[in-house]
Amino acid sequence: MPAKLTDVAKLAGVSLATASRAFGDPGRLAAETRQKVMAAAEELGYDIPGVTGSRTFGVIVPDVSNAVFAALIKAIQDQAWHGRHRMVLADTSESSSRERSHLESFATGVDGIILCSPRLPSAQIHDLAGNAPLVVINGEAEHAARVLMEAGEGIRQAIEHLHALGHRKLAYIPGPASSWANGQRLAAITRFCADWGIELVTVGNQNATVDGGLAAAASVVASGATAVIAYNDLVAIGMLAGARTLGYHCPEDISVVGIDDLDIAAAAEPGLTSVRVPIDRSGALSLELLLEQMSGKPTATEAVHLSSQLIVRGSTFAARTAEQALQGK
Repeated sequence: MPAKLTDVAKLAGVSLATASRAFGDPGRLAAETRQKVMAAAEELGYDIPGVTGSRTFGVIVPDVSNAVFAALIKAIQDQAWHGRHRMVLADTSESSSRERSHLESFATGVDGIILCSPRLPSAQIHDLAGNAPLVVINGEAEHAARVLMEAGEGIRQAIEHLHALGHRKLAYIPGPASSWANGQRLAAITRFCADWGIELVTVGNQNATVDGGLAAAASVVASGATAVIAYNDLVAIGMLAGARTLGYHCPEDISVVGIDDLDIAAAAEPGLTSVRVPIDRSGALSLELLLEQMSGKPTATEAVHLSSQLIVRGSTFAARTAEQALQGK
């Protein structure tokens, strides 16, 4: 006779409700309790209706309210639905200590982990994750599969575009200092500005939010740059609003470029020129790689690089000449 859920609960020494929760809502259980239920189910050969072969995996993001990570989470969840896999979400609120805690918990509490834009050093991630299947999106981690949404090609296109419009002084608004993506973006902007003879000014690091762009606007305007590239679209939109408050208008006085090309970029006023990165593809691919590891396949430690492209909208325009600037201000 096939094993029933009541048999699993009895063998695991838990209530029927707890046994049911282990399969339907595992995030609400302690890792030890869930492991007891799963061990009992495996021993009895319990077949979960509709979810045979499904897995439970954890996703760790720096800020669940950030539209970039919201889009990434949705892409992962959509991919997971096809196999009826269950996702447990953890938000670190940009805290490395919270990231450490979640990694420690997930290392034994779920079947695998997707770590998005980590703030911890590579060696720490490896130590904390242990032998758990792990995929890192936009970050470095020893012996882990990685999916990298590289903005370099789109940034090259953006620099060429701005140069063609006559811009010769550019500001960059960086994101969190511990962000892998920020380091990569700054390096690309520095390299391509040098190639095209554009003077680069980098203002202080900011949160990857609209407020971060608002905070940076005064420094950008004071730098005398005629164009700015922001760490992401949210920072760029904050920059648009901050410049307006200071009496500067986009694109007449200053051109603004974002990175990510979120839906909000097209709806901004003016429409935001942005470097499109493959967020949806990154999410789906990360789960594919994780499922391969969880099925016993060797970890693919060579990073998968996903490219980018520039989407031009109304926030970039010809640079003002010195004479025009004097007449206008």
